[in-house]
Amino acid sequence: MSEFDSNPFADPDFSNPFQDPSVTQVRQTVAPGLEEYNPFTDGKQTPAAMAPKAAGPTVGTQPAIMKPTEEPPSYSQLQAQEQSRAAAELLKRQEELERKAAELDRREREMQSISASGGRKNNWPPLPEKFPVGPCFYHDITVDIPVEFQKTVKIMYYLWMFHTGTLLANVIGCLSWFIVDGSRGVDFGLSIIWFILFTPCSFVCWYRPLYGAFRSDSSFRFFVFFFVYICQFGIYVLQCIGISGWGASGWISALTGLNRSIPVGIMMILIAALFTSLAAMSLIMFKKVHAMYRTTDASFEKAQQEFATGVMTNKTVQTAAATAATRAAQESFKEQI
Repeated sequence: MSEFDSNPFADPDFSNPFQDPSVTQVRQTVAPGLEEYNPFTDGKQTPAAMAPKAAGPTVGTQPAIMKPTEEPPSYSQLQAQEQSRAAAELLKRQEELERKAAELDRREREMQSISASGGRKNNWPPLPEKFPVGPCFYHDITVDIPVEFQKTVKIMYYLWMFHTGTLLANVIGCLSWFIVDGSRGVDFGLSIIWFILFTPCSFVCWYRPLYGAFRSDSSFRFFVFFFVYICQFGIYVLQCIGISGWGASGWISALTGLNRSIPVGIMMILIAALFTSLAAMSLIMFKKVHAMYRTTDASFEKAQQEFATGVMTNKTVQTAAATAATRAAQESFKEQI
C-alpha cells in the first residue's frame, strides 16, 4: 500500500535541498528575531536583531566637535570697524585737501610778492650778480608746476644734472685715455665739444619743453619733448656703446683703454656704466612722462592749434609778415605806375 501511496513522478534519487547540512547550519546561525519578522505588516514593526543599539559613551574618548578658536565678531563690532575705516579715509582726504590748499595759498602769496616787486626775474642759471651775463630763465618747480607733477619734474631736473656730470666725467676719461695713448686726441676733442654742446642744448631742447608742458598743460611742448628726448635716448645708446673716434668712453673704448692702462680702463668702464644708467633711466622716465601725458587733456589736434596760434601771435613772425606785405604792395604799386 505504501508503494501505491508514494508519488509515482518523484525522483527516487531526489533529496530535499533544505535538508542539506550546510543549509541547516546557516539557518541555525541566523540572528534571533528574523524569523518573527513579517515584511507584509506595517513598517513600524522592527525586528529585535535589527533594532538600533544605543551606543553608550566610551571611556577615554571625546566627541569630534570642532570649536572655533575665536568667536566671530558681532554685528556691532563690524559696524564700528567700518565706521572707523571710513573716518580714517575721510581724515586722509581732508589732510590732502588741506595740504593742497596750503600749497595753493603759498603759491598765491609768492605770485603776489613777485608781481609787487615788478614781475618775476630770471633766476637760472644761478650766476653771481657781478657776472657779465645774467640768468636766462625763471626756474621754480614749487611755484610753476602743479603739485601732482612736481615730483616728476624734479626727477627730470636731477636726471639732467646727472647727464651733465656724466659728460664732464667723459671729458676726464677721454683725457686720461689721450694721456696713455697719444692717438686718441680726436676722442678727447670731441668729448669737450659734446660737453659744451649737449649741456645747454639738453636743458633748452628737452627739459624746458617738459617744464613748460607741465606748467601750462601745453600739447605742443609735450610733442617737442617727446621728439627731442627720443633723439637724446639714441645718443645715450651710442655713447654707451663707445665707438672709438666718437669721443665717448663707452664699453668698446673702455675695453680698448684697458689694454693700454688698467687704471684708465677701470675709469672708462665706470663712465660706460654711467652712460648705461643714463640710457636706462631715460627710457623709464620717457614711459612715465608719456603715461602722465595721456592723463591730461593734451592731444595732437590741440598741439596743432597751439602751434598755429603761437606762430600768428609771435611778434617776430608778425613783423616779418608785415614787412613782406609792405614790400609786395610797394612792388605792385611801382608796376602799376
